[in-house]
Amino acid sequence: MTEFSDRDLRGSVFRNVDLRGARFRAADLSGADLRGVDLTGAVLRGAELVDVDISGEIENVRVNGVDIGPLVTAELDRRDPDRVKMRPRDPAGFGQAWDIIERLWDDTVARASDLPPDLLHESVDGEWSFTETLRHLVFATDAWVRRQILGDPSPWDPLDLPWDEMPDTPGVPRDRAARPSLDAVLALRRDRMGTVREVIADLTEANLDRLTRPARGPGWPHSHGYPVRECLLVILNEEWEHRRFAERDLDALTGRAGLSRATGGRTGQSCAVSGRDGPAVTVRWKLGSSAAPSLPCTPSTHPRCRSPAAIGRMRPGESPNASSVIDD
Repeated sequence: MTEFSDRDLRGSVFRNVDLRGARFRAADLSGADLRGVDLTGAVLRGAELVDVDISGEIENVRVNGVDIGPLVTAELDRRDPDRVKMRPRDPAGFGQAWDIIERLWDDTVARASDLPPDLLHESVDGEWSFTETLRHLVFATDAWVRRQILGDPSPWDPLDLPWDEMPDTPGVPRDRAARPSLDAVLALRRDRMGTVREVIADLTEANLDRLTRPARGPGWPHSHGYPVRECLLVILNEEWEHRRFAERDLDALTGRAGLSRATGGRTGQSCAVSGRDGPAVTVRWKLGSSAAPSLPCTPSTHPRCRSPAAIGRMRPGESPNASSVIDD
């Protein structure tokens, strides 16, 4: 066991390290940045949690003796009643939930279309860029629907993007340097969202609870059977949470671009359309219109739904249920 006492370790980086059972006594962790970490079973006593921002899986977390998980869930449901519909119990409920997901993402993509192309490849606060988020959602659909429900052992597209902490897996792409066009990413999204809609349209009460056949070969999820219901709940959770983070990051990107969210226009500027050879006018571009610039779309940080890191720690047969999330 290594012991660090009376040491100045400010600014140290711990990456892919095993600190299970580590003990911190009289340690100054102010300003620490913890991402993709497993704090299961952690005990904090005499801790000063001031101006702390937590986002992640919240289950059986007690603060000063109070289980805050149900409180967080209730508050998030109160803020957006549609969130409750992301926990459907029957085929009709899954259909309604997917209708909501498609509608919300249409609005988010339309909003993103106001931004200059380069901004949609930019990270906000170290999180995934807008384009990377869409690529991750393609990966999530490939993993939980095409691989797990439909049985394709290797459903991956080269633009698929797993979560950062996922170990390198033979055959599973992970190209963080790619900067695909809007058309390429949205084409993948339309295809994968269409697949989810088809699966949901064919749901019955009986097949919602059937176990999927374990996929052969390396990939994600691991080769276990999962209830179809749980696979689809993972997808709903991924879609819901990543769009929420996308909207949050779009607020920051909009500020960088000098855009007004209220008007959708560029503050103090005007943008010409129709080949840019006519008079300059301020417009809100519509995705797919002839006037729309070529933009990529959609962001987020790695899953804070049932976080991929958390799903990766699941035991065989454990259900990847949607969970509570704390965020602004």
